[in-house]
Amino acid sequence: MSFHAPLVIDIAGTHLTAQDRKRLRHPLVGGLILFGRNWESRAQLTALCKSIKRVRPDLLICVDHEGGRVQRFKTDGFTHLPPMRALGEMWLEAPRSGRKAGPLDAARAASACGYVLGAELRACGVDFSFTPVLDLDHGGSGVIGDRAFARDPRVVSLLAQSLVHGMLQSGMGSCGKHFPGHGFVKADSHLAVPVDQRGLKTILADDAAPYRWLGATLQSVMPAHVIYPKVDRRPAGFSSVWLQDILRGRLGFEGVVFSDDLSMVGARTLEGRALSYTEAALAALTAGCDMVLLCNQSLPQADGSQPIDELIAGLTQAHLQAAWRMNERSEERRLELLPCFASPDWDSLMVSPAYMQALDWLP
Repeated sequence: MSFHAPLVIDIAGTHLTAQDRKRLRHPLVGGLILFGRNWESRAQLTALCKSIKRVRPDLLICVDHEGGRVQRFKTDGFTHLPPMRALGEMWLEAPRSGRKAGPLDAARAASACGYVLGAELRACGVDFSFTPVLDLDHGGSGVIGDRAFARDPRVVSLLAQSLVHGMLQSGMGSCGKHFPGHGFVKADSHLAVPVDQRGLKTILADDAAPYRWLGATLQSVMPAHVIYPKVDRRPAGFSSVWLQDILRGRLGFEGVVFSDDLSMVGARTLEGRALSYTEAALAALTAGCDMVLLCNQSLPQADGSQPIDELIAGLTQAHLQAAWRMNERSEERRLELLPCFASPDWDSLMVSPAYMQALDWLP
C-alpha cells in the first residue's frame, strides 16, 4: 500500500528554511499552499518552486489564485485577472457589433481566463490553483460576492466548465468550491460558523446543482465550513452525509476532496466542542476528505506553539494507534493532480500564439 500524504501546509517566507524542508520531507505532507507573503518576484517564485520540488518531486504546490480580489501574484508580469462576476455580466450583456458580449463570448472569455491563470502559474512552477468558485451570488455574502460567476446555477456551471477547460489546456487541474454552497449565508466562515437553514431538496436543485453537472469535469472539490442542520448537524467538511452519501454517492464525484483551511473559525468547533488541529484533521479525513489544509500556521505563534508540527505529530500518533487509516485511493487521487506535461518557461509563454490570443479575450 502506498503511503497516504493528506496534509497541505504553508511556509512563512520567500525561501525554504531548514525547518520547512524537514516538514516537507515528512511522508504525511503531500502539498504546500503559497500566499502573498511568499512572493517577491517571478524569479524568486520560480526558484522557490524548484527548491520545493528538489525536496520532494511529488509535492503538490498550490495557491488560491482565482482572479479579482483573490489573486496572490499580481505584479512582475502576472496578468491581473478579472473577478468571475465580470464573466457573468458579459454572459447577460446583449451582443452588439465590436464588443464581446453574450453567452458564447463569455464562455470563450472564461476559457481564456482559465488558460492565462494556469499557464502563468505553471511557467513559475506552481502546480495547482483552488479554482473555480461555484458558489451562487445570492447577494448577501460579502466573502463570496464578486468571486461568484452569477446567481443562476446554469450560468455558473457553463462558465466554470469553460474556465476549467482553459486550465486543463495549460496543464492545471481545478477545484470547485465551496460544496454544497457558501453563497446563501451572510456569515464568513473565516470568522464564524455559518448556518444555512434550507433543506436538501432546495440546496441540490440550486446551489449544489453545478456539482452534479460538473462531476466529470472537476478534478477536485472543497466543501464549505457551513452547517446545513436540515441535512446534518456537522459542517459539510466534517460530514460523511455530505461528502460520502451525497457528493460521492448521489452525485458520483470521483476526484479529490480537500478540506477548507482548518484554522478558520468555521473549522475550530464541532457539535459545540472546540477542536485541536489534529482533531479537526481527523474529523475531516474520517468524514471523507482526501486532503486537509492548515494555512498560516508556519508563522510564529504568540504562545510559542508550533501548530504544523503538532498536527504532523498528532496525525502520526493517530495512525500508529489505528485511530486513522490511510487511504490508498486518496493518495492516487492526490498524485493525479500533479501536471502531466511540462510547461513552457515564462519567456516562451509570452510569445506563444495560444497565450497571446487568450489575453485578447480577457474581459
